[in-house]
Amino acid sequence: MFEAVQKQSVSDVVFNQLRDRIVSQQLKPGEELPAERALCELLDVSRNAVREALKRLQQAGLVQVRHGGGTTVSDYRAQAGPELLASLMIDAAGRIQVGVARGVVRMRQVLSPEIAADAATHGGAAVADRLDAIVQQMRAASGAAELQPLALEFWDVLVDGSGNIAYRLAFNSLRKTYQPIARLMTGMLADEFSRLDSFEAMAQHVRNGAREAAFDVARDYIDSSSQAINQFLTLYEQHLEGT
Repeated sequence: MFEAVQKQSVSDVVFNQLRDRIVSQQLKPGEELPAERALCELLDVSRNAVREALKRLQQAGLVQVRHGGGTTVSDYRAQAGPELLASLMIDAAGRIQVGVARGVVRMRQVLSPEIAADAATHGGAAVADRLDAIVQQMRAASGAAELQPLALEFWDVLVDGSGNIAYRLAFNSLRKTYQPIARLMTGMLADEFSRLDSFEAMAQHVRNGAREAAFDVARDYIDSSSQAINQFLTLYEQHLEGT
């Protein structure tokens, strides 16, 4: 199947190249980047493209731009936020970074039951109605490829129902992180997507305001899907070691 080529601006290309060099440690913390003019010549781009890329790198916590001075690489582990996870998931050679992936799986495993519990506390009938509608669509779906986006939408509604902005921002970051491996997720979580009884139960617990029950069902579901992902990551790591 062919896919549409994603268009990138020149500043996007510059940003991605510098970002990849920083997260791969080719450019180390404390190292000074070449001056803007030198970067323009090295990358054969305009100064505007370089400035826009440097601005985004600074916002991501990857560099520090000194007023009237140079641009220094920051220690992203100390400065960056969860939005960087998507950049760390896949290395420059296109390989999944297993350690990063396991960390993301664990964060999802910890947050998801709390999100469901808070949705049961704060969501009420309006959120439950939205969840029930998604479950009905899931029952009419054909296969994992159709179930996957619906499952994601279900959790998106739970996050809204939790009323917690921190959960919302964390969820946004997790969703972006999974995008590079979305197709792999379709296959490895096919059985989990089809567990419609779990989704139905979570919706019912939200309707009833049953916090502990919502937590337990979400934890059981997420623990099972996390185990499936980790099993895949173990096999993937073994494959890399054997090549």
